Formats: sequence, C-alpha cells, structure tokens
Amino acid sequence: MNLRQITIKDQLELKKVYFDSIQSLDEKIYSKEQKRAWSSQAWNNPNFDKSIIKGKGWLISKQGIIIAFATRYPIDRISLFYCKGEFQRKGYGSKLLHKLEDESRKEGLDSLYTEASLISYKLFLKNEWEIIRKEKVIINNIFFERYKMTKIIKIN
Repeated sequence: MNLRQITIKDQLELKKVYFDSIQSLDEKIYSKEQKRAWSSQAWNNPNFDKSIIKGKGWLISKQGIIIAFATRYPIDRISLFYCKGEFQRKGYGSKLLHKLEDESRKEGLDSLYTEASLISYKLFLKNEWEIIRKEKVIINNIFFERYKMTKIIKIN
C-alpha cells in the first residue's frame, strides 16, 4: 500500500475510482437510477475537476493502481472521498480520513465539514464526526439523501 498526494496527472484514474465506487454500492441503499446519475458526475461535473486541480488530496495505491482517494476543497471541506468497490470496508477510508484530519490540524484549521453519503456517514460517525442535518439534493433530476457533517479538529 502506498499513500501519496494527488497530482493533476492522477485525474483520469481518480474518475475511474469514483465511478467504480458508486457503481459498487448496494442497490438496497442506492437504486440503479441513483447510481447512474451520481456516477455520471465523474465525467461532466466541473466541481469534481476543481476539487482535484485546486484542492488538496491523498490517494492510496496498491501495485501502482489507485484504489482510494480523498480531497479537501475548499480547504476546510472534504469534497471527494471514494474507494473502489472491492477495497471498501478494509480500512482505507479511515487511513485517508485520518491523513486529511492530521494535515488540516497542522495547517491550523479548527474544524472540517463534509456532505456524506448514506454509506460513508457511518465511517465519519465512527471517527467522531457529528451530523449537522440530513439533506436532500438533486443530481441529474434524481433525489438523494446525504448528511451534512462536521468535526472540531483543533488541539486545545
């Protein structure tokens, strides 16, 4: 396993991880229509590209293949947080989350926030994040629920 900072050269591979991650989700939680609408954002969403180009992020690779990544953009928001389906629930998300939190703390940030999916919010809760509220959003004319979450990270 290799943990390193994301570079612009990783953009296409990150989009593939994003797509795979969403397509691998349990259809009891996200329907085929929801997965199709959400995963299409990899290819036609300027905010995805902005998070990679202007944000700060880390990825995990195995044998040279990117399996998971996470970004902050703007600096106090975890904007992208994805892991290929076959590598989910193996601790890679926790490693990335701890790296982002540690990096943010060193940069002097007091807190972080995110919008977590119905899948990832459990990982955030396990790592002492708090739910601010449940939200409904529309992606490509399809409704989704997610959680607005935050964590105080400053050292007292």
